[in-house]
Parts: sequence; structure tokens; C-alpha cells
Amino acid sequence: MRKYFGTDGIRRIANTELTPELVYRVAKAGAYVLSKHTDHAPTILIGRDTRISGTLIESAMTSGFLSYGANVKLLGVIPTPAVAYLTRKLNADASVVISASHNTFEFNGVKYFSNKGTKIPDELEMEIEEIMESSKFDELTAKNDKIGVSEIREDLIDEYVYFFRKTFDDTIEENNTNDFVVGIDVANGATYKVAEKVFKTLGINYKIINNDPNGININQNCGSTHLEGLKKFVLDNHLSLGIAYDGDGDRCLAIDELGNEIDGDALLAIISQYLRQKGKLSKDTIVATVMSNLGLNKFAENNNINLEQTKVGDRYVLERMQKEGYNLGGEQSGHIILLDYNPTGDGILTSLMLIQVMLESKKKASELRNVIKLYPQVLVNAKVNSDKKYEYQENEKVKLAIEELEKEFNGNGRVLIRPSGTEPLIRVMIEGENQDYITKKAETIAKLIEQELQ
Repeated sequence: MRKYFGTDGIRRIANTELTPELVYRVAKAGAYVLSKHTDHAPTILIGRDTRISGTLIESAMTSGFLSYGANVKLLGVIPTPAVAYLTRKLNADASVVISASHNTFEFNGVKYFSNKGTKIPDELEMEIEEIMESSKFDELTAKNDKIGVSEIREDLIDEYVYFFRKTFDDTIEENNTNDFVVGIDVANGATYKVAEKVFKTLGINYKIINNDPNGININQNCGSTHLEGLKKFVLDNHLSLGIAYDGDGDRCLAIDELGNEIDGDALLAIISQYLRQKGKLSKDTIVATVMSNLGLNKFAENNNINLEQTKVGDRYVLERMQKEGYNLGGEQSGHIILLDYNPTGDGILTSLMLIQVMLESKKKASELRNVIKLYPQVLVNAKVNSDKKYEYQENEKVKLAIEELEKEFNGNGRVLIRPSGTEPLIRVMIEGENQDYITKKAETIAKLIEQELQ
């Protein structure tokens, strides 16, 4: 059981739970684990989002790295996928993103990336924790001329902008029109500067909102977790498309010209169809998680596309993609991985791919959205005894209730039961054609689980 790392790095309340002392230890131990096989002083990149605690955590992280003897390049405010891209581009030994993604400003977090630009696996996170707690930690101290040095390299963001230019410039320029206008919600987060640079460079007409970060307004009623403002903005300004990023820029959700949401499952359907038509969908396969909508399964069946599903978490999607040689995967939340371009979810990349599909096909966003029929989905939490939350699988009453409902659905509905990894909860997710009916059924099963597993 890991003490510090969760499903997406370390994420806690800044300066009280995620203290500078803890961050220093995480940095020093991480520098050792991620560079112990190198024969040179390691180079580590650090990027952050716009949270008020960002520079505090960055300072502690830098101190830990320099104390170990690693050299640091400080990238400033920059999206997570840009850090992943630059790690590979610059042949850095590792990198760190300081962000709590879609969480509110009082949280912050630490995410490590390997020299390949991918999030490090569970085993390495466990090794970092072991070093943090061991007597070896105090030995990881550079002396005299071995102490590391840091440099500010905020200019490297231009390399990321150039990546988009060389990837999309020709196609977008060839198909762009003056009346095509995109609304961008940058969530007062890490994409607030670079998104504008990218759209200007590619000549895409845009209007931007929530691009005035003050340290505490990141994700505040904006971005991919709060789409209401963007929906209104798209409709009020008669825009062709709305794009919402999350706080660290690795997710993207969209709004069509009619004000309807295009979620991660719909994005996977749209992009997979486009890539397949061009012969670029590797092994005709999409990778998603078990939480993806039943509509994605139906879309895949109807289009002769293979759908593989993993446990929840983008790292598990990526692991499957790399292991099997697939190039498209993602999550309902808008975390889309286009592995031919970047080994992590990339909000700006996803949005540009959607724009390219729209411009090339000359279809409205609402027309593209209609390639997939998403089923209503309900999630209800059952509060249980923490020691018993995995016993639902053996409980006869719970098993019978689930089996009877699935039999009733006859392929047009789905029940997914998933224990929380961090709380004494079991999540009951039901999909079906009737919202009211599946809500009642989810509440009934959740109540039964609570009764049986107290």
C-alpha cells in the first residue's frame, strides 16, 4: 500500500499536507530512483500550473533535486503535455509537473515523468517512497562541485508551439474559413498563454475566456469540469465550436454549435473514425477504461472497430496502448492519448485534431457528435465498512440483484460496481436508455450494498 502516491501522483492540500519538507524528500528520492542507472549528472525539467502554491512547491522541489546533484530547467507555467513533450525533445532524464489538475486551487500535486515523457509506473512510485523512508535518504547529498544548478527556461514553450505548427499548419490553412470561430476556455490554468499562441500561429479564429489567472481562480466555475459558462459563450456568440481545457491542460472537452457537450467518449469515436478512414488507426483499435459509456461499445461494434478496456486511470490506458501497439485511447473525462504525437493526454492536441476533422470533412460539430449515441449514465456511492468494500463480489443478494438487472437490460444497459481506492465507498454505475429508471435502480442497489456490507 502506497503512503504518498495515489492514482495520479501525489495530490494534497498545499503547505499543510503537501508541505515543502515532504516535497523536498520526494524530489531527492525521485532524482535518485529515476537517474540511478545514468553515468552523468541528471537533468530534470519542472513545470507548473497557475496555483498560488506553485512557486512554493517548485522551490522545494528544486532544492531537493539540486541537493541530490541534479540540474534543473524551470519551465514556468506550462501544460502537463508540454512537459512530457519537452522531456523527450531535450533528452532530459526525468521531469515533474506541479499541478492538481482539475482540483480547486488549495490543492497541489507532484507528477513524475520518465525520460520517455510518460508517467512513471506504480513500481517506481513505490521505490521512491521506500527511499524517502529509508536510512539511504541521508546519503543522497551532493558535495562541493557536485551540487546541481538550475536555470529558468520559460522560452522552451515555443518548442511546444512549433510542434503544433509543423503537425497541423498545412491541413488547417488549406481548409480554414473566415466564419469558422472557436471559443476557448482555458480554466485560468496552465494553457492560458500557450493556447492563444497556438491558435494564432495556426491562423484559427478564436475567442478566449477564463484566461486571467490570479492564483486562486484555477478551475473556478470554468474549464472542462464546469462547462455551463462555455455553453452560454458558444451560443451567445454563435461560435462554430467551444473547447474547454482543465487546469493542467491534459484534458479537453468540447461544446458543439448547438450547445451540446462532446465528452471524451464522443471524441474517441470522432477521432477514431477519422484516423481509420485515413488508414492511421493502429490495428483498428481504441483503448478506453471500464467507465467509458456503453455507447462507445456500440459505436465500435457498428463500425468494426475493436474496443479494449482497462481499469480506471490514463496510465493504464497508455500501458495497454504501448504494450499492444495501439495509437488511440482515452477516458470519458477528455483525457485523450494520441500516441503518434505525445505519450500523454494533451488537451490542445485533442482540440486541434477535432478542428482538423471538422475543417476537412466540412461538417458541423453537431454532425460529428451524432456518430455516437451515448447512453444515460448514473453514478451513486454506497457507504460501506472499509474492510468489507471488496466483499460485494461474494455477496449473494448483491450478485443476484446485479444479474437480474443485466438480464433485464438484454445488452442495452450495463451495471458496473467499483470500490473506491481511497474512501470507504463502493461506486454503483448504471447505464441504460431511461434516465429515471436507471437512477432508481442505482439507488436501490447502492442501498442494498450499504445494508449488506456495514
